Amino acid sequence: MRLRRWMAERLQRERGLPARLTIASITVVVVTIPFMLLLVVAKLPLNQLDSRVAHDLHAYALANPAVTDLLIVWTDVFGPWPWRIVVFVLAVWLWRSRREGAALWAVTTIVVGGALGWALKIIVDRTRPSLPDPVALAPGQSFPSGHALNVTLGAGIVLLLVLAHLPVWGRIAAWAVAVFLVGSVSYTRVALGVHWVSDVLGGVMLGVAVLAATVAAFESWRRQQGRARSAPPLDGVEPEAVRAGRDR
Repeated sequence: MRLRRWMAERLQRERGLPARLTIASITVVVVTIPFMLLLVVAKLPLNQLDSRVAHDLHAYALANPAVTDLLIVWTDVFGPWPWRIVVFVLAVWLWRSRREGAALWAVTTIVVGGALGWALKIIVDRTRPSLPDPVALAPGQSFPSGHALNVTLGAGIVLLLVLAHLPVWGRIAAWAVAVFLVGSVSYTRVALGVHWVSDVLGGVMLGVAVLAATVAAFESWRRQQGRARSAPPLDGVEPEAVRAGRDR
């Protein structure tokens, strides 16, 4: 009971934010699921690209086992669970720092994105590539790529939380690192033969859509609280946290 009362008191300060994040989550579900289904069912020109790239990269992986070993390590280090752990640890730190709104945003984003990706895998039920002499195996369905989705969500959340604390050159570097992580992890999934190109594109697109929806909800809530308008891609989701830290 004490924990429940304590949580209620802390959430009272963020009045309206859970509802806004819920509406944003429902919106992204309603919009993205039909779009993702259309992407697969309509069989866009990605089919030929999927097949050609899968076989070309598979041949390269077989011919270069050292590179393949590096790709396996990279895809594991930056896989879904490491990102989930990072985001939840970061959310706990934000909560203890009395930044409950940012903590709620981070957790909502990673949970909603992961749940939506899992639901789409079941709905689409796409088979993974079947290649001779596979260099790696992965369980479950193929579309969308969970690795591509979670690296987009995880790197995006961390990026948008640290941007406000960085100078201009640091923000450029942070964006470059985030884009590199998304691109490199997505590449490993195709190069290892466990996903099609369209799988990783779908994962990245879904991650960006979830981030855009929850960031918009968070920014709307900030402005309702009387905080200055911000540009999240430049300033991060909570630029006022920098001033608050300097005032302590």
